[in-house]
Amino acid sequence: CVDTVSALVAVAVVAIGLLVAIYSGDYFSKDNREHADIGRRRFWAFLLVFIGAMAGLVFTSTLIGQLVFFEITGACSWALIGYYEKPKSLASALKALLVTHLASLGLYLAAALLVLNTGTFSLSAIATLPVGVKTVVLLAILVAAWGKSAQLPFHMWLPDAMEAPTPVSAYLHAASMVKVGVYIYARSLMSAGGAPEIVGWVGATMAVVTLVYGFVMYLPQADLKRLLAYSTITQLAYIFLGLSLSVFGSKLAFDGAIAHVFNHAFAKTLFFLVAGALSFTAGTRMLPVLRGILAKSPVLGVGFVVAALAITGVPPFSGFFSKFAIFAGGFEVGAVHPALLALTVIALLESVGSFAWFLKWIGRSVVGAPSETMAAAQPVPAAMKLVLVVLIVMAVASSFIATAWLG
Repeated sequence: CVDTVSALVAVAVVAIGLLVAIYSGDYFSKDNREHADIGRRRFWAFLLVFIGAMAGLVFTSTLIGQLVFFEITGACSWALIGYYEKPKSLASALKALLVTHLASLGLYLAAALLVLNTGTFSLSAIATLPVGVKTVVLLAILVAAWGKSAQLPFHMWLPDAMEAPTPVSAYLHAASMVKVGVYIYARSLMSAGGAPEIVGWVGATMAVVTLVYGFVMYLPQADLKRLLAYSTITQLAYIFLGLSLSVFGSKLAFDGAIAHVFNHAFAKTLFFLVAGALSFTAGTRMLPVLRGILAKSPVLGVGFVVAALAITGVPPFSGFFSKFAIFAGGFEVGAVHPALLALTVIALLESVGSFAWFLKWIGRSVVGAPSETMAAAQPVPAAMKLVLVVLIVMAVASSFIATAWLG
């Protein structure tokens, strides 16, 4: 299924996969101060299979195709999260596998109901289902989407998955695996020929509950990667909110959600790879001891600030434009449904709160004289710097690309 949405998401999936691979060439090194590792062949094998599976999932036009690629991504994520083969990383890998596969039962149910009622697995057949069956199918897909995209009540695997090598975290938890959920939900809504409103109510309500939970949970985090994990949960909730608002007739909210898939992928990948570079050079990603990042390494300092502003939605960075469309769509449908207006306002307040929180860490960690830890940091390798510069540019440019492509 090749259209504007699948092509846009595929570009993000493949392009970021390439950037992560280039970055990993230098990251996996005996010079890495936190995780000295030469990058064993199975890392490259599972990463490439993962990129291929993501491309397959994006372009498939059937529920059975989504299911196959859904499971392949789950297996690859298990292997990559447990890459270091330490007890904690192996436990985290198993947790991710079990939780996401439990949620995938929703996709199995949806596929079974679709083929029993229509004789085909084609996504386009969802539109021909009776209203009751269509509702069950869409809600079942939504449950599977929650699992892959770490939404309540299936959120618990994502923070623990930070035991993976940082390039894995960047690809799986910014650009690909967590985007599987929002993509299959978006694709099901596009194929439904009009979704029952109950699907929108469930999706929007759970999105805002997850968004608030994720915000509260990342407040006490000092480990940059765990902070980014909870931030990812909230940003995915924005996408679910936009998609769910589209059920009530807002194309603007839908386009904003798809643009946010694209924008967030580049911005969050940048943030994760900044975290990885800090681990590589300084031997830690604990924010309280990483003061003076900008003075010691301008590329890392600028990358940190740009990623934070893009994610929290500050113009002219990418997140602003996609969030603006989601909020505008929320106010549009909120004129008819006051409860949706309330949910949109709560989401808007979270966005302001997250900006204030990241601004705090910019003030404490990025600016100022280098701390003892940062002063002793080694230089960032050239390939890692190159990837960070490309992602810094994309944190501004991606919104213009998405807007022009989606029209």
